Amino acid sequence: MELLKEVKHNIADLDRVSMEKAQQRLDNLTKPPGSLGVLEKLCVQLAGIYKNPMPSIDKKTVVVMAGDHGVVEEGVSAFPQEVTPQMVVNFLKGGAAINVLCRHAGASIKCVDIGVCQDIKHPQLIVKKVKHGTQNMVKGPAMSRTEAEKTIEIGIQTAITEIEVGADILATGEMGIGNTTPSSAILACYTDEPVEVITGRGTGLNDEKLKQKIQVIKKALSLNKPAPEDPIDVLSKVGGFEIGGLAGLILGAAYKRKPVVIDGFISSAAALIAAKIQPKAVNYMIPSHLSEEPGHKIALKVLGLKPMLRMNMRLGEGTGAALAFNLIEAAVKIIKEMATFDEAGVSKG
Repeated sequence: MELLKEVKHNIADLDRVSMEKAQQRLDNLTKPPGSLGVLEKLCVQLAGIYKNPMPSIDKKTVVVMAGDHGVVEEGVSAFPQEVTPQMVVNFLKGGAAINVLCRHAGASIKCVDIGVCQDIKHPQLIVKKVKHGTQNMVKGPAMSRTEAEKTIEIGIQTAITEIEVGADILATGEMGIGNTTPSSAILACYTDEPVEVITGRGTGLNDEKLKQKIQVIKKALSLNKPAPEDPIDVLSKVGGFEIGGLAGLILGAAYKRKPVVIDGFISSAAALIAAKIQPKAVNYMIPSHLSEEPGHKIALKVLGLKPMLRMNMRLGEGTGAALAFNLIEAAVKIIKEMATFDEAGVSKG
């Protein structure tokens, strides 16, 4: 808990001086004020994060947290649990969608086993296993409070390590069969929307299985009674190891004054936990896309974030975040490479 306390109490506000300087330069570039929309807002946010009106992004890293869920035994996923370790191996071999999109964006991937049921041996896998999967949350808490705190601190330390070896920007990725169920349960703690509204089909459930999934979430919430004012309690009772790890990753990035790109629904559930631990962490979040999972839009609204992309995606892994890297880099290049009216000899009018 010492690391979490240190991070929680030392996440700073954005640097307003750098943001004002960035805005002044944007207003003097050869374009009507505000005409590049989200790209301009990104420039100002990044200036505040980096304390630099003209920041550079050289090294981009997606961190994929992988963990399993005991609630899968309730039939909440269309895929069996053994797919989690199989996909982790696929990530490590470079054959998944996130690998392709990271190669396209010039980003690296780090895969962390924070709670996969099976043990995986691979030289590139970061093994920080808290346990071999969570407990079934319809029979009791998904994990102990100590385990929840440990997942967050693993995420924080992962962020710090990656930043210390050169990462300028991080992104959240995940793998865990059944993890839309705990994500919906977490969101239910922070919205008045009915469970039926915030729960989606995940990997492709039919109508009957979707109804079953909704009942599972309701039962878990009723049994465990997570306390919304205590985000670690929420995480421990209805969360997942990879969700806690990503919450820590977000907090760690904010602590080290680096932006973190938020992927889809599961990542947004982690972002909710991070934001409830330290609200200032939201200032360091860059939302990437709007997932097809119905709860994602609601989670982003709770966080006060507006996604850049709508691609009808629902894969996870960090795929939306990897796509967003290209737009974020474009924003940085706009403020650094575009000419001002004076430099271009163009009348400002």
